Amino acid sequence: MISRSTTEQSSSYDNLEHMNVNELLVNMNNEDKKVALAVEKSIVQIAPLVEEIVARFKKGGRLFYIGAGTSGRLGVLDASECPPTYGVPHDWVIGLIAGGDGALRKAVENAEDDETQAWEDLKAFSINENDVLIGIAASGRTPYVIGGLKAANEHQVLTGCVTCNKGSAVAEQAKYPVEVVVGPEFVTGSTRMKSGTAQKLVLNMISTSVMVKLGRVKGNKMVDMQLSNEKLVERGTNMVAAELNIDKALAQTLLLRYKSVRAAVDNYREKEK
Repeated sequence: MISRSTTEQSSSYDNLEHMNVNELLVNMNNEDKKVALAVEKSIVQIAPLVEEIVARFKKGGRLFYIGAGTSGRLGVLDASECPPTYGVPHDWVIGLIAGGDGALRKAVENAEDDETQAWEDLKAFSINENDVLIGIAASGRTPYVIGGLKAANEHQVLTGCVTCNKGSAVAEQAKYPVEVVVGPEFVTGSTRMKSGTAQKLVLNMISTSVMVKLGRVKGNKMVDMQLSNEKLVERGTNMVAAELNIDKALAQTLLLRYKSVRAAVDNYREKEK
């Protein structure tokens, strides 16, 4: 496999410091427009990975993300949003970042260069052959991610990855590689920009598709979402009222009693039989 790095190529723009604010924003936006199109080209790689993840979940498996820096933070973000959005246990989707949770706020020097640490981090969660591991690395050459994927393969854990270069070392270790080539960054090498955006889009697509196929969405509604604030209680109340064609006062009473949109609707219909 021949690596073709574009994330480190020089920006298509120069003399950024001489641009006015509007020029900076317009040029960044023009670059961002390319990201969704790059993701579209990768759907053919994303789809089989999603199918495999769904199959593993149905056997009691879990989904793990590993990464460093921006890539690691995006994995933790996606994992942390699954429980409130879909009402799933916190150990269904787990995000790990090189350097530990402290690296979410403050960079941990050299953490990504340890090729053995990812597997040590994963072992703390008793990762096994029923699980799926996705390595996230814009460059595709992060040792923490490469080592984690390599060890996972040796222990019969299904592996995937999300990278922004073709033919990388990370993709070589992943059974289901997703390679979203977005081209040079507006600020040369700043992969928190287009690459980070692409990774976020792909992770959204993966976790959302998995949750839909696992029955965590009905119609287009998050019927198992956690009612963790007033906004979500109001949203859930409106869902229940619309689904059952009842007034909002009764809908909210049912929602608060049964703790989810799905449970409120199902219990009301059961009693109406």
